[in-house]
Amino acid sequence: MHQYSQQSSGREPERAGGRRKSRRAIWIGAAVAGVLVLGGGGFAAYKNEWFDGNGQDVTFGKDHAAAAASGKDGAGPAGKGATPSAPPTPTGDPDVQLPAGPKSDFKQTTKLDDGTVIAKTRLAGAKSGFEGDVWVWAPKEYDDPKYAKSAFPVLIALPGGNGFPANYWSDRSLGLQKAISEGVQAGTSLPFVVIMPVLNPDNKYYYDGADIPGQPKMGTWIAEDVPDFARANFRTYKSRDGWAFMGSSSGAFVGMKTVLQYPDRFKAVIASGGEIVPDSPLWKGHQAEMDANNPEKLADKLIRTGGPDVYINFQIGTKESGKDRMTKFVEQYGKGPVKTTIRDIQNGEHNGWHYVRGMKEGSLEWISKVLKGPKPEAG
Repeated sequence: MHQYSQQSSGREPERAGGRRKSRRAIWIGAAVAGVLVLGGGGFAAYKNEWFDGNGQDVTFGKDHAAAAASGKDGAGPAGKGATPSAPPTPTGDPDVQLPAGPKSDFKQTTKLDDGTVIAKTRLAGAKSGFEGDVWVWAPKEYDDPKYAKSAFPVLIALPGGNGFPANYWSDRSLGLQKAISEGVQAGTSLPFVVIMPVLNPDNKYYYDGADIPGQPKMGTWIAEDVPDFARANFRTYKSRDGWAFMGSSSGAFVGMKTVLQYPDRFKAVIASGGEIVPDSPLWKGHQAEMDANNPEKLADKLIRTGGPDVYINFQIGTKESGKDRMTKFVEQYGKGPVKTTIRDIQNGEHNGWHYVRGMKEGSLEWISKVLKGPKPEAG
């Protein structure tokens, strides 16, 4: 289990000059996580169920598993190689894109109560040149024969804090994946494939999910390499209707910024407790590039050019600060193609558990209504 520093307060310390320190971590406290473990059935259940199979190879999609077993996919035992020679024919929807390959090597990191697993792989970004870990989760529906020829919407989940060397959304104790599964059963959520990359290249700075001159190209990593990775390994939609972000704190900023920056690729974002403007110290001397990564300026440009429509759902706990920044953004830029809403999480603080609660209380349903879901085969 990863060791995190716990944040229990929504208050944020001030920087020199009175500026608020941005994007504090929403890390999971190891002691609190231990309480959750014991409260969820005891250590034996934790050890036998949560860790059962950890480190083992994982293949997403039964069609790929069958192809690999028959030796028809050219992958070999390492799981690397060419696209399957005889992939299943997709449905009549021209928006469906079958896995492009090459397939990644996935290792299980944890198992959920419903039998689904979260797995990790190492991704060498072909476009950014950055190499980092990525965690993935697919819902039970992904292996359901009814959906074997259908695409699935992708939710790229970004963490707060430094988001390195781990993405805390891959920790099952936060309940993100469980919330999606329960939402599918209740009819309030689409069955998302969740992609969880590292956010920054180190623990030294925030890189604002951007290509800051002279620094690792984290904007290209998030906006291009990570989606390319998802397309290589999963049945996805070609159009932006199947692509969205969710993020907390610094991850919320990056998700919102990326949707506004590339509205032709991504359609929506759930931005929880996030900042509104870039503020990495690494921007010094690069004002033009910083402006090109400023959500306010990006939203203004989108309004002036007339779209396409993007959807931003802010989440904010009533016990944390920052709603004034969200409200100001909505008042100034929530018009025309920039569709905005703010969800108040009652008694919510600046942490992932409360943001997942907000998603269960309505944000998952909100984003599911603006994205495209899988289509089962008739029969």
